[in-house]
Amino acid sequence: MIPRWYCPQEHQTVSMLPDFFASRLPGTLDEVEQAVNVAHESSSMEEAAEALRPDISLPSALRWLRRRINYVQIILVPVTGLLLPGCTPALGSFRKAFSTEQVLVKLREKAASHLQSLPPILGFGPRLHGRWPLKEHSQQSMGPD
Repeated sequence: MIPRWYCPQEHQTVSMLPDFFASRLPGTLDEVEQAVNVAHESSSMEEAAEALRPDISLPSALRWLRRRINYVQIILVPVTGLLLPGCTPALGSFRKAFSTEQVLVKLREKAASHLQSLPPILGFGPRLHGRWPLKEHSQQSMGPD
């Protein structure tokens, strides 16, 4: 459990998130990175989802895995421009550049001054897309599952 404090001046709560936790997603940055690595090494998304989440149905496991892959892809593009402009936005290239197996934890450390503007899971900025459109609510789009 992560403690939260209320700021009466800003009228909002503040938490002290440890460096190894993913922001706005349950689990650690290492767990997210391992899931993405398994997905890239597997022959199919279904195989990776079954291996990572055998406790839930396949469609749910696929959504769980795609969410983590999307978060990592979304965060690698701006971090590449900030930290390593010549690097490709992929975990493998960051792994080589930083000589570490814990890329996301290292990226949070290196991008510490930009965390307020970076999107989740690495930063603390807002999600890139709101949950619901403001003007009109449309039906949920059909997905692959």
